[in-house]
Amino acid sequence: MAFEKICTLDDVWEGEMEVFETSDKTEVLVTVIDGGDVKAYQAMCPHQDIPLVEGEFDGKQLTCRAHLWQFDCTNGKGINPEDSKLSEYPIKLEGDDVFVNIEGITPFVAPT
Repeated sequence: MAFEKICTLDDVWEGEMEVFETSDKTEVLVTVIDGGDVKAYQAMCPHQDIPLVEGEFDGKQLTCRAHLWQFDCTNGKGINPEDSKLSEYPIKLEGDDVFVNIEGITPFVAPT
């Protein structure tokens, strides 16, 4: 697995989300869930490719701004609709540095 540094914990705080690019320009949404867990997901909504960072994040649940699709950021599962999800990227922390591995992970696209 090829992990690469994507940001530091100073770049995104608990209860916040932000988008960062990998070296190949893949956008990754980094969320810091209430309690401090760091998660990395596909940056675009699987519904209609709307940037998820433009939505609302309450520290656990993410709501897309366009059609109000909702996701549980503790696991990426869809809340509304339940049959949706966000693809999650493996993440590791080394000190304050956040590393992500996007290899072999394909962003989920909702069936039309």
